[in-house]
Amino acid sequence: MSKYAEIIKKNLQRLYSQLPEDLAEKLPASRVDDGFLFCAFGESCRITPECIKLGDKKETGPAGIVISLYALQVDTISCQLAPYKAFREMPDSMPYVGAFASHTERVLVGHIDKIERKADRIVQQFKGSREVNNNAGDFSFIVYPLPKIALNYIFYRADDDFPATVTCLFSHNAAAFLPTDALADTGEYTSLKILDIL
Repeated sequence: MSKYAEIIKKNLQRLYSQLPEDLAEKLPASRVDDGFLFCAFGESCRITPECIKLGDKKETGPAGIVISLYALQVDTISCQLAPYKAFREMPDSMPYVGAFASHTERVLVGHIDKIERKADRIVQQFKGSREVNNNAGDFSFIVYPLPKIALNYIFYRADDDFPATVTCLFSHNAAAFLPTDALADTGEYTSLKILDIL
């Protein structure tokens, strides 16, 4: 069993040892037998006492850890979108800022045109939006890697004065649902899933 799989197993044991009666409402999710079904990282996600599945695949990597931590920490409060927060504004984020910029934002810079062409599909898969009042940058969209955590991706094409850039902002109260290191992983895994869609 991998180190990730062991952590996921321990988190699930902890969750199910004192399972909140209102967990389905908190996630939010549909209760199916002893499991919970919701959308995570653009796929169907099912949490059971034995495992976490994304699509038809048992998730034994970092995404599984993030999902298990979300289930442990999620609260009844709703996602508050604005004002959005940069990752560096999250509590104790300093050790992760460089990796977040590299693995969440810069990894997308060379794909801006493709991302814009596939933006509607990306938004649909992640239950997000391209709402009119979110018109920052050359284009932007909001995606939900987890039901109560939104990411606002803002894309700027290169011009005569500045290079192309991508900015990823978090919904205002994202830190209420995950610890900061897991928020960094959420951004990274979401960007990887966006690249998969291309």
